[in-house]
Amino acid sequence: MLVAPSLLSADLGHFDRDIRRMETAGADWMHIDVMDGQFVPNISFGLPIVKAARSSTKLPLDVHLMMVQPERYIEAFAEAGADILTIHYEASLHLHRSLFAIRQAGMKAGVALNPHTPVSLLSDVLDCIDLVCLMSVNPGFGGQSFISSTMIKVQALNQMKQHEGHSFLIEVDGGVRSGQGEALRSAGVDVAVAGHAIFSAEDPRAVVLALKGTNGDS
Repeated sequence: MLVAPSLLSADLGHFDRDIRRMETAGADWMHIDVMDGQFVPNISFGLPIVKAARSSTKLPLDVHLMMVQPERYIEAFAEAGADILTIHYEASLHLHRSLFAIRQAGMKAGVALNPHTPVSLLSDVLDCIDLVCLMSVNPGFGGQSFISSTMIKVQALNQMKQHEGHSFLIEVDGGVRSGQGEALRSAGVDVAVAGHAIFSAEDPRAVVLALKGTNGDS
């Protein structure tokens, strides 16, 4: 399982330092949440932060757009350095078109689902998706508790993936803790996004290793 620390928990006053801390801890990707204050009740990062992260690391940038009309900014985020661009099913009126545009811009295309959105709604676009991000909290703020029913959605999505022979990655985002690593991996999660659990740890590497199962779970 890949681990993508959420830079929402980074110290922006020491952004480059925190990114390097995550690299040293064994992170596979860097996860960047972009919030517009409309789709979710918070405002966070924008294009300048993506550009700053790109200049600080060679790791893939996993950019998650929590915003209305995300299709307006596909080219801009590609130019800023995003490797994976995830848009919300709930915010995308023409989802198929937007996914195609993301790939055309040279990025991997992701779709995020809020906790209340069933995975079955993706059945007609799974062949256009490189990553499905299942929100395990209600999006908008960091530090929330993991919604346990997310595991049922992970299992259902993994069954769809295996049954239909798709290769998209399954990502879980929100409230992830080190002790959940084994359960997430067993359910079929490919990528775990964790913010507070990693950044607040005295030993971030131990948390990353626990999630990956490289050194057991704690």
